[in-house]
This record gives sequence, C-alpha cells and structure tokens, in this order.
Amino acid sequence: MALVSESTYNPHLLFKSKHLNTIYRTLFHKIEVGFQRERMETSDDDFMDLDFSRVGSDKLVIIIHGLEGSSGSKYVTAMTQVANLSGYDVLAVNLRGCSGETNRLLYSYHSGKTDDFAEILGHLDTHKSYKSYFAVGYSLGGNLLLKYLGEERDDYSGKLNAGVGVSVPCDLKGSSEAIAKFWNMVYMQRFLISLKKKTRIKMEQFPDHDLNTKAILNSANFLDFDNFFTAPVNGFKDANDYWKQNSSNQFLESIRIPSLLITAADDPFLSDTCIPVKEAKNNRNFKLEVTRYGGHVGYNSTFKNGSGFWLERRIMDFFGRFYREGFGAQF
Repeated sequence: MALVSESTYNPHLLFKSKHLNTIYRTLFHKIEVGFQRERMETSDDDFMDLDFSRVGSDKLVIIIHGLEGSSGSKYVTAMTQVANLSGYDVLAVNLRGCSGETNRLLYSYHSGKTDDFAEILGHLDTHKSYKSYFAVGYSLGGNLLLKYLGEERDDYSGKLNAGVGVSVPCDLKGSSEAIAKFWNMVYMQRFLISLKKKTRIKMEQFPDHDLNTKAILNSANFLDFDNFFTAPVNGFKDANDYWKQNSSNQFLESIRIPSLLITAADDPFLSDTCIPVKEAKNNRNFKLEVTRYGGHVGYNSTFKNGSGFWLERRIMDFFGRFYREGFGAQF
C-alpha cells in the first residue's frame, strides 16, 4: 500500500469507518441544483444529456459521474454547488443511458469510452463561449477522464486547464476483484441490480441481439457482467481484454496538463494496484494525494453543514491554482 500523503482531510471519528464514509453522502446529503438540460447528438446517431448550472462565468467545471450515477448523484450536486459558489459554471455530464432515458444503441457507456468525452469537449468548443475548462471525474468517470488526459489524441481540447480524479479504479481488474470480495457484497449487488435492469430494457429494445441474456442476468460479479455484456457489445474479446485496454494507469505518465488523483487508502472498492505511486513520481504533471481515510467517493468530515465539503473545496483549490485563459499552469 502506498504511503499516505500529506493532506488536510481530518474527518470526524465516525467517518474513519470506510463503509460509513462510503454510504453517508448517498443516504443523508441533500442538495438541490437547478440544472438546465441540453441534449447533445453524437456522431453515431445516439445522444447524451448535458446538465448545466450557470452563474455567468467564462470558466466551466465538467463533472463526470461514476458507475450507474448521473447528474443527480449526491457527489455531483455537492460539487456543482461549491463550483458555482466559487464563480464557475458547471456541466454535469450524463453518460449514455444515465439521464433517465435509455439511449438509442445497444451499447451505452463504459470505463474507457473517451471518444464520448472528446465529443462533449468538441461540442463545447463549437457551441459555447467558455475560455477554460476544468474536469473532475468520480470513480468510473475518473478513470475515463485520466485515460483521456493521457491518450495521444488529435481532438485533445486546448481549453482544458486541469483535471481531478476521485476514487479512481486505475486498475480495472484489481478494482473488480476488490469489490467482488465477500464484505463488499452489498455494493456489488446494488450495482448489478441497476445494470441488469438496464440490460433487460436493452434486450427488449434489440430483440435480435445475439447476447447470452441468461448469463448476463445471472451475473454474480463484474467479471461475469463484463464478460457477457460490456465486452461483446463494445468490441472487446472478454472482460480481461476490456479491463486491460481501458485501465487508466497505463496512460498516467503521458498526462500533459496539471492533474490530481485523490484516493483513500481505506477505499473498499479499490486494490493496491489502483494507487499509482510510480506513475506520479514519473510525471510532473500528475499529482497523487492518498488520504488515510475517505472510503469510496466519501470524504465526509462532519455531520454538520452537509458533508463538510472538504473534497469539493480541495478540488476547487486545485483548479484555482491553474486558471489561465486557455493554458494550464505547471506545478
């Protein structure tokens, strides 16, 4: 396990429980945000719903949710509120099939579908007048973001100043094995119930599919689900091929703009291989902050005033250091 980094995160005693920290925000944090939704048509005749919360800024924070999340996820609304109060507009991305309406194609989103993020940035470049973008991705969304930042792409956005990943499964295989452990069964079942519900809708939407519906619906873990659904519908050989090609850890040393990964040593969803110490040492643009506590996308610090907003303030402090019109500052 990586050494815990210096951090200002100092939670209430009860939040030193990784499981309480993981579930508390979802169950008890209540923040309402007035989003304005815009539908973006994709190049493959599908769509993504983009939810904006505007304060009249020329700076935009782009938020990418985690597995089976949406713009309504509690960590998204908390980040939106703090970013707005800090003087930034916010775009909360709903990945394909996550906005409350089934997308048009058999495939939807996955951990490394960076072409979709590139299309969003291109859409913003064409249709909006923001001078600078800042991106934050949570869990699956963080893996997608960090992978994009490290890829050699022709459509890499020059307006993107900085990026932050939170609780990122940088090694998808290691993370899938971690969450499949017995003591994480509740989390696994929660994800699978949602994924299987969407799969049933897809099977009705595409009755001529050649997928093994019984095997998908009997999936006991991500290995099963990714073998029988995620991999075949997205053109991968199997789950291991999907995980290998899309794990962000192999892209971290190529990141070219200031980027930060915030992750907790006690995260129940992540393996030791999801803490990329070597990659952070080898890339001056990539900073790793490993906290002793935090759970998975938790980082609650107090029972007063919501969660205490430590995570959101930490992210905005990082973005504030690298604001320039069109250019990211170096560390």
